[in-house]
Amino acid sequence: MLLGKQQISNMFLAAAALWKANTGRLGDIDARFGDGDHGVTIGKIAALFEARVRDWRDEPIGDFIRGLGEAIMEIGGGSAGPLYGSLIGGMAGALADERGIDGPLLKNMLDASLTEMFELTTARVGAKTMMCAMIPAVEAARAAPGDVAAVLAAAAGAAALGAKNTENRIAKFGRARNYGEQTLGTPDAGAVSTALLFEGFLNGIRQE
Repeated sequence: MLLGKQQISNMFLAAAALWKANTGRLGDIDARFGDGDHGVTIGKIAALFEARVRDWRDEPIGDFIRGLGEAIMEIGGGSAGPLYGSLIGGMAGALADERGIDGPLLKNMLDASLTEMFELTTARVGAKTMMCAMIPAVEAARAAPGDVAAVLAAAAGAAALGAKNTENRIAKFGRARNYGEQTLGTPDAGAVSTALLFEGFLNGIRQE
């Protein structure tokens, strides 16, 4: 499979739909030990996904993704805007003016995204943040067969497991770190939303 404009559009729209369906859940998780605004922010980013896809005309995929990342950066709501702006916009670092994306290029995009996020946060797996889902997703994508579907399936599965594993971690970042061991048993909202993002991307290509 080669990801073109239609497939990329489907991926972002499917991710937006999944995020919007889970804004209440994400808000409830975040409210336990955080600011409680993660669901609202994710809803805003989801709406931006939809608007940007609707307005996408002739620009190359890289320009579209780069612009989307920049727009996400401008969304208020704590750290989610800058982090997701880096996650999405960082993917464009592997792109020039391509009109299609194959499996190896998709892997490079995810690598570029992770590199961009490493510039923004020192959090790694075990810190109970979205990186607990993002890092395993990218590592699994690297190890997957070269087909686009296989890359996204591996990333989605690893992200979901990483998010689940945050239930067994003590928060080390943000307001939640003040609660120490009380955070055990609750997943990290950012890790959950990251897992939903990859699940949505996978759902999008399955629409073909």
